[in-house]
Amino acid sequence: MGILYLVPTPVGNMEDMTLRAIRILKEADLVLCEDTRTSGILLKHFDIKNRLLSHHKFNEHSTSAGIVNRLKAGETIALISDAGTPGISDPGFYLAREAAASGITVQTLPGATAFVPALVSSGLPCDRFCFEGFLPQKKGRKTHLESLTDEMRTMIFYESPYRVVKTLSQFAEVFGADRQVSCCREISKVHEESVRGTLAEVINHFEETEPRGEFVIVVAGKEKVKSSTKKARNKIKE
Repeated sequence: MGILYLVPTPVGNMEDMTLRAIRILKEADLVLCEDTRTSGILLKHFDIKNRLLSHHKFNEHSTSAGIVNRLKAGETIALISDAGTPGISDPGFYLAREAAASGITVQTLPGATAFVPALVSSGLPCDRFCFEGFLPQKKGRKTHLESLTDEMRTMIFYESPYRVVKTLSQFAEVFGADRQVSCCREISKVHEESVRGTLAEVINHFEETEPRGEFVIVVAGKEKVKSSTKKARNKIKE
């Protein structure tokens, strides 16, 4: 049996690539990637000479069986995405599940992912959180948001610059305009920025300043109702 490695790649700064990740990509029999052009630039930067094969959301269901067979035959295969950790809003889950179900060792290297630094630097509670990734663009979007109305954990979302104002406005409708939020963009890049405040304040900022770069939106969870407030409400009801 071979080994399937899920290898994180930088989300911005190339210096975030780990020494172990470079070694694995050099030693693997094959490197799977979303886009051979994007990954080719990465491999060239680190002087990694290896074979690249496309493995993305449009073909992962049809190609995984063949990849699993190669792993069963003893090959070591590394999977990378265009940026960050495979499986986190990127291809990776399906292949990892199929490989694990076949008794193949699956190892994921620690490394770059966008939501962790955005969460930790947000100033919002990070002891308990839920990762929501990209919301449905159309069907089920409103229902999904409404299901989070009473979520008390910090919530993390991914969004493109073209939809960020619309998404924040929808958050304000569902969670309230005074809910605290942190919008982090261009993580680990030259123009990295975090904009913090209430949803109303952050919406106003991006209505006046054009959003650029990929966003991680960190939204505070619903505040717990204090016991004294509960008692007061109960008295009113009585």
